[in-house]
Amino acid sequence: MSGKAVSICCFEHGLNEYPADRALVAVDVIRATTTAITAISMGWECHLVPTLQAAFDAASRLPNALLTGEVGGQMPAGFELTNSPAQLAARSDVSRPLVLLSSNGTRLMHGIRHSESGYFACFRNYTATIEHLPNNHDAATVIPAGTLGDFREEDQMCCAWIAEGLIQYGFAPEDDATLRLVQRWRGAPRNGFLMSRSVAYLQRSGQLHDLEFVLDHFDDVDIPGRVSANGESALAVAAVV
Repeated sequence: MSGKAVSICCFEHGLNEYPADRALVAVDVIRATTTAITAISMGWECHLVPTLQAAFDAASRLPNALLTGEVGGQMPAGFELTNSPAQLAARSDVSRPLVLLSSNGTRLMHGIRHSESGYFACFRNYTATIEHLPNNHDAATVIPAGTLGDFREEDQMCCAWIAEGLIQYGFAPEDDATLRLVQRWRGAPRNGFLMSRSVAYLQRSGQLHDLEFVLDHFDDVDIPGRVSANGESALAVAAVV
């Protein structure tokens, strides 16, 4: 396909080989990319790791690291915070390096760390992401993390909104699946994803503060998130606008 193009491809289906100049945008709204965007917007040095052992290895190299995250929905022993953007936003110790782990989202972000064009996004910075990409890339793939083989509604919606924004900038959808997702979520209200099993999990586990945080923080961060290689881990940074 000639010209600018955008696609949506779920991480649960595997991470394909992409050209170096194609923007890869990781999305895991509940909760990894929301937590990572919250971290960099507050000034944290945020290290993204794919496994529990990698988290402890990173923390051993970083002085006074703040271990944050979950495995299978549970905060591991030795961690100070779960993968909670609401809890992180309430912290003031931003001088500490942050090590962030999640079951799916940080695996995805870590997986694109060697790309020259790896990004991450959520509802907080979806417009900033849309506005950044057309000036820097001719092709983009938006990649939802997926959970247990399930492409969750909150990620569908965020990915679709980003893809639709790029289409308005002249990108063409690369396949019918991308176009169908854009059409499904066009004009959806902010709470349009509440049927998601991710939301049900937050309700069951008494973590509705994170759902409230997501719903209360749409489009309030004006920086696109960038993933860069940092040895065996990945680093979340603000992309230059």
